Amino acid sequence: MTMNNSFLLRFPSSPNNISWQVKVLSSTNSPRLNLNQTLTKASSQNCVQSMSSLTRLAPLEAVLFDVDGTLCDSDPLHYYALREMLQKIGFNGGAPITEEYFIKTFAGKHSGDTALVVFPGDLERGLKFVEDKEEMFRRMAADQLNPLTGLGKVRKWVENHGLKRAAVTNAPRANAELMISKLGLSDFFDAIIIGDECEHAKPHPDPYLKALEILKASKDHAFVFEDSVSGIKAGVAAGMPVIGLATLNPEHLLMEAKPAFLIEDYEDPKLWAALEELDKAGAR
Repeated sequence: MTMNNSFLLRFPSSPNNISWQVKVLSSTNSPRLNLNQTLTKASSQNCVQSMSSLTRLAPLEAVLFDVDGTLCDSDPLHYYALREMLQKIGFNGGAPITEEYFIKTFAGKHSGDTALVVFPGDLERGLKFVEDKEEMFRRMAADQLNPLTGLGKVRKWVENHGLKRAAVTNAPRANAELMISKLGLSDFFDAIIIGDECEHAKPHPDPYLKALEILKASKDHAFVFEDSVSGIKAGVAAGMPVIGLATLNPEHLLMEAKPAFLIEDYEDPKLWAALEELDKAGAR
């Protein structure tokens, strides 16, 4: 069923047929969430002005990546798993949660936050629920995970520049390692930093500061790729420019977290214009 250049992937009871309202991008066959993420004229101008913030990083030392929604389009799988399991326990009166509620309440959050939303005041029970949900996610992700458009291109750019790189995520380690392996990136990253293994997870800066420490890189010569509000806040709090990916969260919410600029995916011309300027600054 086609409506306004979008289509529906159905979510029946079987997890092998995931459903999400998606929008087809002309440059790729990969679906994207249709959440009215078209950049407004004003914010587009702000992005153009902010791209120059990368030039001050020269010579660049490191690039840090979030995982969910940044390396791969995993959010539809998280939404399905969480929606199904919340229904089973009668959350929200047994009614399925909406995409908007998922984005506002759960996207980008670490396990402890999710646990207390589901079972307020009962962290132990909540964490067991989260663990079961993540197991369901991993079963689906094992054969339904796709890289974001242009990921291979940006990977090649990072490798060709000899940059240090780390994955920094609020996801459980088992999830992060599975996704990174399925994407063929196990040998790409120098380190994988897990939010729950730090003193504070995102939106605190601790995970990104730990990544810089392990890589022996300076915040003044590194930048971040992130797709969530909490992740952008963490990168900014760690003192680095953050390039936001508008893969799930509404653009106006991402902009409130103060990214350097937003891109749709790794083939976005704004990204490559900024990287070209960064290369020029490094050659001076």
